Amino acid sequence: MDLGAAGTRIYVKRKGIVLDEPSAVARDAVTGRVLGYGAEAVRDGFGETCWPISGGLPADGELTRRLVRHFLRKVHRNPFARPRVVMALPEDATPIDRAALRDMAFEAEARGILLVPHGLAAALGAGVPVRDCAGRMVIDIGRDAARIAVLSRGAVVASGAVPCGGHTMSLSIARLVEHEHGLLIDEREAEAAKRRAGTEWKPLQRQVVVRGRDVESGRERAATLPVQLIYEATRQPVETIVRAAVGIVERCPAELAADLGEQGAVLVGGGALLRGLCRRLRAALCMPVQRAERPLVSVALGLGHCVDDLGLIAKLRAAAR
Repeated sequence: MDLGAAGTRIYVKRKGIVLDEPSAVARDAVTGRVLGYGAEAVRDGFGETCWPISGGLPADGELTRRLVRHFLRKVHRNPFARPRVVMALPEDATPIDRAALRDMAFEAEARGILLVPHGLAAALGAGVPVRDCAGRMVIDIGRDAARIAVLSRGAVVASGAVPCGGHTMSLSIARLVEHEHGLLIDEREAEAAKRRAGTEWKPLQRQVVVRGRDVESGRERAATLPVQLIYEATRQPVETIVRAAVGIVERCPAELAADLGEQGAVLVGGGALLRGLCRRLRAALCMPVQRAERPLVSVALGLGHCVDDLGLIAKLRAAAR
């Protein structure tokens, strides 16, 4: 189970990814009663939408437990099923975070839980040859954070995270649209504008249409947004991720840093689809940077490798010694 801030994905042995839904819970704004989970929780007019997961960990333990239990029952279609669960653990998680994640899984009726380092799961899902001695970098840009890990010999040797992800980029776009066009757009519309802009660097002369509320009149109207404007709006969040990646490279031993200059980095996560991001990171880090073939589900696929071979993590730890 890839428990992401934006979406949760579940991989089942011999079946692949069987669930991919928003990590959202809809509640009645007055009574607090839960109205829906996942995809139905983000429908317009369906109560107050809550996002109980942050940084791969429960921000609201009770809502996360109920969300996970709902997804597990939806997958197994049996209220008495108690599956074994493999989950990703952020490298900066504390022992308290680890215990909270385990407790949440057991309370959600899991029979057992295996925690896999997040960077290792992302690398496995992206097809990175993690058993190699050569150092490789994985950058996972999620909804609320960007996680960076350097791997060698099947282990994470350096890692870091910055609270700067797809949500920050969407807010930057919304602020720029308000400043340039006098139009208020919500996060969902800003996210849609990013998707409509596409993932390739060129052509920058393309335009996308956004809809929002006029600042002065309060009426709904549309505005044409040049793709170049989206590029400019996300400049600061991208520079924050670049500085974090540079800092992690500087902490690596010289031989690993040299490896990174040749082997480069792989981008995963929803933020990896941002237009021109590979090009910008490639220029700033002076190393090859490429997007994973399936960036949105890379962590889930990596956890799936561990589900298919429950001894894989033990084998990688033995190889790293």
